Amino acid sequence: AKGARVVMVTSGLGGLSNQAESLRHKLQDPHLTIDDILALCERPPGGYGPSKAALNALTRLFARELPNARVNAVCPGWVRTDMGGPGAPRSVEQGAASVLWACRLAADGPTGGLFRDGQPIGL
Repeated sequence: AKGARVVMVTSGLGGLSNQAESLRHKLQDPHLTIDDILALCERPPGGYGPSKAALNALTRLFARELPNARVNAVCPGWVRTDMGGPGAPRSVEQGAASVLWACRLAADGPTGGLFRDGQPIGL
């Protein structure tokens, strides 16, 4: 839909530089389809990081297929939550700020990227 915002919550651990070369190669294919991504997820080559890498690939795919929407992934960082634990350096409010930034993008804002605190960090 025109003007829509799709915000995927990801992690820096999903960056391609953190993935096995074989997975990196597959996820960088410019002709990657949703079926390709789903097939990779059926036999994941790891856990959390590869699943976030697949989410990042899905972000790029949706950005291509939804040109009237802004589709981005955001990394809230290591946040003090039940999952992040009490030793995490960022508050819930700090983590949520990245998500809210992506929700409020202008119609001509970036799409298909990975951001933290409004700054690109690369997929």
